[in-house]
Amino acid sequence: MSLAEEERTSDPEFLAAFRLALTSGIGPAKIQAMRTYFGSLAAALEASGDQLRSVQGIGPKMAQTILKSRELDIDRELEHCRDFGITILTAEDEAFPELLKEIADPPTLLFVRGEILPCDELAVAIVGTRHATYYGTRQAERFGYELAKAGFTVISGLARGIDAAAHRGALKAKGRTIAFLGGGVSKIYPPEHLDLAYEVAASGAVVSEAAPLVSPIAGAFPQRNRLITGMSLGVIIIEAAQRSGALISARMAMEQNREVFALPGQIDNPVARGVNGLIKDGAALVQSVDDVIEQLGPLRKPLAISDEQTVLKPAELNLNEQEQQVLQHIQLEPTSLDSLVANSKLPVHRVLATLSILEMKHLIRRPSGTTVQRIA
Repeated sequence: MSLAEEERTSDPEFLAAFRLALTSGIGPAKIQAMRTYFGSLAAALEASGDQLRSVQGIGPKMAQTILKSRELDIDRELEHCRDFGITILTAEDEAFPELLKEIADPPTLLFVRGEILPCDELAVAIVGTRHATYYGTRQAERFGYELAKAGFTVISGLARGIDAAAHRGALKAKGRTIAFLGGGVSKIYPPEHLDLAYEVAASGAVVSEAAPLVSPIAGAFPQRNRLITGMSLGVIIIEAAQRSGALISARMAMEQNREVFALPGQIDNPVARGVNGLIKDGAALVQSVDDVIEQLGPLRKPLAISDEQTVLKPAELNLNEQEQQVLQHIQLEPTSLDSLVANSKLPVHRVLATLSILEMKHLIRRPSGTTVQRIA
């Protein structure tokens, strides 16, 4: 065990959060309420039953459940994480997704098989029905493939149907993809997606806020959906019946101020009624990845996706090599045309032609006749 791991496993706050992750029925809202009331989760687990019942949303039965969590033997679970290379992230960890810190009910812990990278801030979710048609799976795979090729991380839930097709599309493009689970990362559901989960972990991450050996239950999936949408810049809905988890995801995305996109389906197809209803209610109709990229707003902060490329807006991913070469040498403050030509190592006429294109795409502005400036 490393020194960092030893320090973590002796930290009362971390151990309290871990115990609560192993305890059924205690979601992020109750955890937040306990932390607010007692000042820390460690203090909450030292509280009496009467004190716990003073917390909003915690009744006698839940208070007893929390008291019993003190008796849990967590050593086996911690050893399992070490043995199977499962990383446990808290909000203080650098790899913890920034976007998930901002949602109304952020996760306390994340259990990760694979790796979450800074580039995963440039992510789009694809969700839809488990009972997908051939058309739906084909489109989910196409969007997953093209988004990954463009440089996005594709996020979904590893479920049958649309989710699995989206992950496979990203894997086919040799891109990054992340799966959020309703159960623990060592309890893959559905079981026939075990091999797919290994592939996803190798090309991104399989993630859950439930402890690794916790079996999935039906009520955990809507809660899981808020993580899929919360970590994404936008969510594409492909095939959803009028009452479906995908529509819950769409609502959550709207509440989290994420973009919601809908791929239209056949009007006589039951699994298209929900998604067509979303379009009717104002969701952006998309037919291609370009439609998605054009409607995504600027990132919260510049994102370096390589040594040569920093992205301020997703639309920059659609640029060709020459356009990228020019853009990467334009600063947020006014940049002189002379220095731009010198640094880009392109002929003047090509730089000027490229600047016109970048200006039409609203990626740069011209503060004066001799300077250009990148738009944040």
